[in-house]
Amino acid sequence: MPSRRQSADEAADRVAVIGASMTKFGQREEEWILELLAEAGLECLADAGAEASDVDHLYVSNMASGEFEGMTGVMNALAHDLGAMPAYTQRIDQTSSSGGAGIYAAWQSIASGASDLTLLVGGEKMTHRTTGESTDIIASVTHPAEYKHGVTLPSFAGLTARHYLERFDAPRESLATVAAKNHKNGVDNPNAQFQKEVAVDTILESPVIADPLRLYDFCPVTDGSAALLLCSEETAREYTDDYVVISGIDGATDTHVVHEREDPTVMGGVVESGEGAYEMSGYGPDDIDVAELHDMFTILEFLQMEGLGFAEQGEAWELVEDGYTERDTGELPINTSGGLKSKGHPLGASGVAQAVEIYEQLMGEAGPRQVDADIGLCCNVGGFGNCVITTIMEAAR
Repeated sequence: MPSRRQSADEAADRVAVIGASMTKFGQREEEWILELLAEAGLECLADAGAEASDVDHLYVSNMASGEFEGMTGVMNALAHDLGAMPAYTQRIDQTSSSGGAGIYAAWQSIASGASDLTLLVGGEKMTHRTTGESTDIIASVTHPAEYKHGVTLPSFAGLTARHYLERFDAPRESLATVAAKNHKNGVDNPNAQFQKEVAVDTILESPVIADPLRLYDFCPVTDGSAALLLCSEETAREYTDDYVVISGIDGATDTHVVHEREDPTVMGGVVESGEGAYEMSGYGPDDIDVAELHDMFTILEFLQMEGLGFAEQGEAWELVEDGYTERDTGELPINTSGGLKSKGHPLGASGVAQAVEIYEQLMGEAGPRQVDADIGLCCNVGGFGNCVITTIMEAAR
């Protein structure tokens, strides 16, 4: 059976990223969703030296503007506010992986030839809601069979973390090490929600949320937006000599009912999307220089490391404790941006912001976060691994 994925060599022209931007993440008291989206969109266009009127397709990655803010049609309103008419617009909702799904849709629009210039903007406005209201909106991503019993994503995370620690004889401190690492990285990200180091002991002594996970094992509720401007490589050269290419991308879906999975420590969507992205790009796990993983909960960093082939099953915790994923000294820096844990998690923006970090790393524009990288990967997870998009990017040669 032939592969459903087009290789980089088979592509008539590779898809390039020529602009990227990210707003300040956190509690944005003065701005609503449309203002956040416009802020990122305008900054992205300016970064690329492009005009809004040149945009053919405008995609907005957003999970729940209707539920959070009572506003729908955000993509059309954004086109108006940016002056991007008559661009085709579409809102991309794939729960907490909406940003990654937006990248896939924007890539497809360019790769297919349907658009010469596609602007992707992801964003969410969440902090004006109470914690209970936000939790309930996010919990709606679970299957109705689970939702009616009060199951939430934190409860899945706690159950999986307990199983992982016991099955692979991993110390509880290993999860705290993930949180501490990502908070340390976030100190150097001016757009991160939290720019403060947190000690492992502090993490271990914080309030229990879903045993064995504690407060600092979870990402915060966040407002924010991020954007990317995509075009063909031929078009990219009309704007700049320095750009980034999407060399591999794929998405996959796992069982929606989590307890139906054969092994709860394996995220099938991560494995499948990773394999597809590797196949398209011609690269493998050993070729990746830097990665942004979806650490909505600390345990997810372990599961994605293993699903993407950076570690054998049950061994990611050892690599983390050995410093393998540290920004300044590790062989594979992970979440140099601070990750969702420190940077924040405005649902529709998170996957786009992951790619913004990889773009900046590959362009040499990450400032004090900069690592030596030519090839980067980002993995955006929806729900508890229900849907996943993996993207591999490389500096243009």
